[in-house]
Amino acid sequence: MKTKLFLAFIWIVVLAACSKKEEQAVAEVATEEVNDWAEMDSFHMIMAEAFHPFKDSANLEPVKTLAEEMAVEADKWAAAALPAKVDTEDVKSLLAKLKTDTRALADKVKAGAGNDELGADLTALHDNFHGIMEAWHKGKGEKHEHQH
Repeated sequence: MKTKLFLAFIWIVVLAACSKKEEQAVAEVATEEVNDWAEMDSFHMIMAEAFHPFKDSANLEPVKTLAEEMAVEADKWAAAALPAKVDTEDVKSLLAKLKTDTRALADKVKAGAGNDELGADLTALHDNFHGIMEAWHKGKGEKHEHQH
């Protein structure tokens, strides 16, 4: 009887230990999922602040204010290591283009380019950015929904 109780106790301890390890592993994966492309999230915040006022009401003042910051963030993003699920030549190419085009937009803002040119360039940058986001969500087995 003591042997059966002892074995039952051991079994409960093993189950509890396995359960805790599994919960910890799930929590670690969830944390990685949220944080595995912080550069994209950082760029996205600036892009949203710059693009949506233009899209919603043709207001280019935010992009004029944020263009340099956006170029710096694009540079950081392009230089950062890519998560494995998007470490492809296509994504690398899109990031290189985003970096180049974002710098060009910031330079045009400094040079006083016209609103039509800035709006067209911002729209193209936004489209490129969404191409990268689509690759990210596809790599995660998701579909990114974004209304335009």
